[in-house]
Amino acid sequence: MSTVVETVTELVTPILEVGNFELVDIEFVKEGKNWYLRVFVDKEAGINIEDCAMISDKISEKLDECDPDPIEQAYYLEVSSPGAERPLKKENDYERALNKYIHVSLYQQLAGSKVFEGTMTELTKSSLKLEYMDKTRRKEIEIPRAKIAKARLAIKF
Repeated sequence: MSTVVETVTELVTPILEVGNFELVDIEFVKEGKNWYLRVFVDKEAGINIEDCAMISDKISEKLDECDPDPIEQAYYLEVSSPGAERPLKKENDYERALNKYIHVSLYQQLAGSKVFEGTMTELTKSSLKLEYMDKTRRKEIEIPRAKIAKARLAIKF
């Protein structure tokens, strides 16, 4: 799977750079009996359905030109926005999320929990600080970045 993602990343990056789009993530997954190649893109002003359709067409053309085909099985290509709960994967993603409300899942428990939601108040190369609510009390926790399994923007209700 990773070779598919790596190959598609190489093919997609120049296409996106032309339109000042950002590659957020690529996943190649099997759901039920079908395979899906999902490409998540964004740009500063936001992305719309026309952008997704245009990018999808260009990616599809580029993949059709490849010989040998980088994806052996039949699949569905989906191009979309990462959405309001955009994943934090790259350093730039974390920097943009500073002082924003985020959701963090950990590999192992920290302070009795593997999941935290709160406002990221500080960011260093090795950790981040999160201000969160524990029942009715405001708390702060420093989370080593090496312990983070997944992080994303979150919507506060």
